[in-house]
Amino acid sequence: MTLWRSRIPGESDPSAQALNSSLAVDRRLGPQDARASAAWARALTRAGVLTPPESDQIIAALGAIGTELETGVFGFQETDEDIHTAVERRLAELIGPLAGKLPTGRSRNDQVVTDFRLWVLDHLPALDAAIADLQTALLERAEADAAAALPGYTHLQRAQPILLSHWWLSHFWPLLRDRERLEQVQRRTGQLPLGSAALAGTAYPIDRDALAADLGFEAAVPNSLDAVSDRDFAVEFLFSLALTGVHLSRLSEAVVLFSSREFGFFEIADAFSTGSSQMPQKRNADIFELARGKAGATIGALAGLLATLKGLPSAYDRDLQEDKLPVFMAYDTLSLLLPALTGALRSLVVNRERMQAALEPDLFATDLADYLVRRGIPFRQAYEISARVVRLAGEQSVPISELTLADLKRLSPAFESDVQAVLDTSRSLAQRSARGGTAPEAVAEQLKEARRAWSHPARNAQGGKG
Repeated sequence: MTLWRSRIPGESDPSAQALNSSLAVDRRLGPQDARASAAWARALTRAGVLTPPESDQIIAALGAIGTELETGVFGFQETDEDIHTAVERRLAELIGPLAGKLPTGRSRNDQVVTDFRLWVLDHLPALDAAIADLQTALLERAEADAAAALPGYTHLQRAQPILLSHWWLSHFWPLLRDRERLEQVQRRTGQLPLGSAALAGTAYPIDRDALAADLGFEAAVPNSLDAVSDRDFAVEFLFSLALTGVHLSRLSEAVVLFSSREFGFFEIADAFSTGSSQMPQKRNADIFELARGKAGATIGALAGLLATLKGLPSAYDRDLQEDKLPVFMAYDTLSLLLPALTGALRSLVVNRERMQAALEPDLFATDLADYLVRRGIPFRQAYEISARVVRLAGEQSVPISELTLADLKRLSPAFESDVQAVLDTSRSLAQRSARGGTAPEAVAEQLKEARRAWSHPARNAQGGKG
């Protein structure tokens, strides 16, 4: 069924008809289309276009259609060009010619973007809940692994000791920012386009503010041209999904490394590991590798949508038919990834002994410099002395902890017999007690902030106490 055939008689070429059809993608908007159409019927009734009995009949039939769509029993036909024509065709089957009154004063241009916004609003809560569950898993890990320490890395080189809890929480806060962005997307998506018609606005006395309230929108879009062409909400939603994918990818990359034999810090549970079809000894972190790979697909979807939008003139253009597929794809991807990663992290086994063994004495070189600073030596000079200590230990093929006090005093008379106490993991951690540091007391306070922030991401992103 097409809505424009009376203007252009004759049959479409099959290839053109296949290209024009968007039903394979936009059929997912079916429940939203039925709901928005029912609200439009109520608006037409308030405007005097429909009588109350007519409105009641249309709304009842749309309710039945919505149920068919949600339960999967709706009968699509090859002649349905898109979800809107499918719903309108089914409405006519149920109530006859009265169905032809429903499109009065609206266009598929404002109809489709209304449906799309409703779909995003409907699916934001589930996405937020899945991210929040992953955050909960990270909080649980931070609490369970509070006593474990490991090397922190910069440039993938061992740098300084940190608490594993501190490392887990470093992945909690990006997810909090992701949830904050979703709340912002919700506010900007909640603007009603319906009533803008094709581009110039509806010719009927529709109370668009009442219509917005009826559908749960915060307000009506103030400009009809902008209303039918705006896809900023879709881009922002897709950007939020892509950035969440990036955060999941970074976490996954670290788990892949730390679960390898070369590191041996983590062991992935059997339920989340895979094997090799040829090498029986292999234990692969495929769940986390897939998270890395799928992040690239979500980034590509975002870039594709931006490229679609960049050259469009004002009002609606058919290019906008391509706006929904990347959003659906990215949403489906994260809906698969988030629960899998959450389960994998909850069941992860930590090898504390292997992490402890990796805390080699050279990681305390900065602590040596700080030791000298506390004895009045400027940091740049203290840094040079500490670097010479590391070089001397390398020349002697021993860790810095095995250098004698005499060796150290030849490099600086500021070294005293208490210098060995500096080369200790617990002491090194405890020194970094400023807010946001890796000291046990700082991490305990960070955990409290994280628990508070978890419930109110918009107010508390980055651990704020608002």
